[in-house]
Amino acid sequence: MSAAPDRYAVVGNPVSHSKSPLIHRLFAAQSGRNIAYEALPASATGFEKLVEEFFRGGGAGLNVTVPFKQRAWAMCQRLSANAARSRAVNTLYRQDGELCGANTDGIGLVRDIRDNHGIGIEGRRVLLLGAGGAIRGVLPALEEQAPACLSICNRSAERAARLCKDFAGSVSAASVQELRGRQFDLIVNGTSSGLQGELPAVDERWLAKGCCCYDMVYGEAATPFQRWARESGAATALDGLGMLVEQAAESFRIWLGVTAETAAVIRRLRERG
Repeated sequence: MSAAPDRYAVVGNPVSHSKSPLIHRLFAAQSGRNIAYEALPASATGFEKLVEEFFRGGGAGLNVTVPFKQRAWAMCQRLSANAARSRAVNTLYRQDGELCGANTDGIGLVRDIRDNHGIGIEGRRVLLLGAGGAIRGVLPALEEQAPACLSICNRSAERAARLCKDFAGSVSAASVQELRGRQFDLIVNGTSSGLQGELPAVDERWLAKGCCCYDMVYGEAATPFQRWARESGAATALDGLGMLVEQAAESFRIWLGVTAETAAVIRRLRERG
């Protein structure tokens, strides 16, 4: 009789659309690991209870998606450096009786831009659109790449100011008007506007020669931000599917000590649409 599979899951609201179960099943098939991975919806008030019951019932690891990443951070007794800095957790596991949290979003973003697409970040001028959990989660990994500058543009100046305070010395905030006359080599859209089919506030004059525009959102068709980037003359306009796979691969490595082959999984997801 074969052993029961180790249990993993992604928790969020909404979460039924998540590609994470398929991604982790593909990683497991590559490495011959016996795992079960599911999508678990959590109510606004039920997240903490769900996490506690999952691990109490023998669960091995959880991914956390919107809107619970900062609440997952608050639950942890141990944090990775990136999770502690960003105050957001997307990967949970238990070790020595303690709940541990990591954030693999930034690693996923950097690996997709730098390794999969061959676009350097070191010494580049980087503009981040948004100041919510998505941007908060990737900032530590972007800092480590030593860009020339990290600027944030967000419609809520107060929220942007709070984020800059948490990352004092490495991040500055500015409005669309204040960014007039400035150019950037990499522009990352971390807003949720694409999910509603909308375009965030942008200015084509931000695009330096060779600029890469990266939307952390992904879909079957190009996002509004990608379409704007192409029409405005950006050298590259990418979506966040590669980031999704790369951050999942880092979670898989943390849980199982296995390095997944991400290129094959990205191709599989592109083919599925």
